[in-house]
Amino acid sequence: MKPFANLTLPEKEALRKSLQEEFDRVCEKNLKLNMARGKPGKEQLDLVSDILTVLSDPEDCVSDGLDVRNYGNLSGLPEAKNLFAEVLGCKPEQCFIGGSASLQLMYDLIAKAYTHGLQHSPRPWCREPVVKWLCPAPGYDRHFSISQSFGMELITVPMTVEGPDMDLVEDLVKDPTIKGMWCVPKYSNPQGIVYSKQIIDRIAALRPAAPDFTVVWDNAYCVHEVFGDYLPFPDILSLCAAEGNADMVYEFASTSKITFPGAGISVMAASEANQAYLQGIMKYQIISYDKVNQLRHVRFLKDKAHTLEVMAKHAEVLRPKFSCVLDTLEKEIKPLGLATWESPKGGYFVSVNTLPGLAKRTLELCAQAGVTMTAAGATYPYGKDPADSNIRIAPSYPGLDELRQAIEIFCLCLKLAALEQAR
Repeated sequence: MKPFANLTLPEKEALRKSLQEEFDRVCEKNLKLNMARGKPGKEQLDLVSDILTVLSDPEDCVSDGLDVRNYGNLSGLPEAKNLFAEVLGCKPEQCFIGGSASLQLMYDLIAKAYTHGLQHSPRPWCREPVVKWLCPAPGYDRHFSISQSFGMELITVPMTVEGPDMDLVEDLVKDPTIKGMWCVPKYSNPQGIVYSKQIIDRIAALRPAAPDFTVVWDNAYCVHEVFGDYLPFPDILSLCAAEGNADMVYEFASTSKITFPGAGISVMAASEANQAYLQGIMKYQIISYDKVNQLRHVRFLKDKAHTLEVMAKHAEVLRPKFSCVLDTLEKEIKPLGLATWESPKGGYFVSVNTLPGLAKRTLELCAQAGVTMTAAGATYPYGKDPADSNIRIAPSYPGLDELRQAIEIFCLCLKLAALEQAR
């Protein structure tokens, strides 16, 4: 197969006609395939379904002398705090246990900053003339949407192979209107990048002009290896504390892709001072999150070692799917030189960067052929990819046969989009 750039115009046109015929045949099948969101597939949900029966008797519903069916314990069960603290490497007293979505806790943090201000805020953010937020990109669309929903000005920070461009970050935070930054530090969404030690150390040592500058450390994939052994990761809270920035960072994680996304538990880890301040506000909002579910997770996951055993089973399911995507891209796209991509060792996504101007058209063709994917531009602030090139592939949800069909159709559509552009 010749590289795309080496094809003559007649060769390109002949190939385009052949691929168009193939595309038309695919469209006639009326397929419904989905690679849009990083949802666990049924096989993954089935392998953790024993969690439904771990509290089979009323006598099981007692934790440290507390009947979890009743009121109380705003910040969560001590056993659940111990579990998350062991997984993240922080202290149990730094943990607040929430419901199934860590995204809710992140949204709530930003909402409280707007209505009340954070611990070191001169005033609530709603009274600030301008609030700006740093958005490493490609990144997680729901993070950007939270910032945008509060009227923030979103500032794109390019991602490198080691994490955010810290030269730029260190310069930008000299602006006191910049109030924070999103981070997905391990197996980032969508590229699967693991922040290097140097990047993490520079984040911990930031000297922002805003006294309430906030690093939202979304450690969503902290135990989510797909290829290889578990990769230990530093505790950002202790690193920030060592740099005199104990109150700058809020870390989030959940069991969404460990047990059930629709019925998991989550955590916000922060300094004891931040916890005291936020819980002083939260006590008016909620008595506690679901403690029965917290205890169910503690009984099922037990500790970090057993949690990693569970995650190894997930990896066995995910590994063939990631390999299917990566092998197909290697075979169908790499020889043509139409795109580059990361080969992540964990997380839930494969990030593809096409030649400029091809992402939107490729996904339009995918939709016509019955393959649903995350919208072009979603991985950038305001949904605007300046190069129209980044595409996020989520291999986890379809069965392997459906996934193989979907990624082959994706490659077909990318080729066709490139040939259309060349006409």
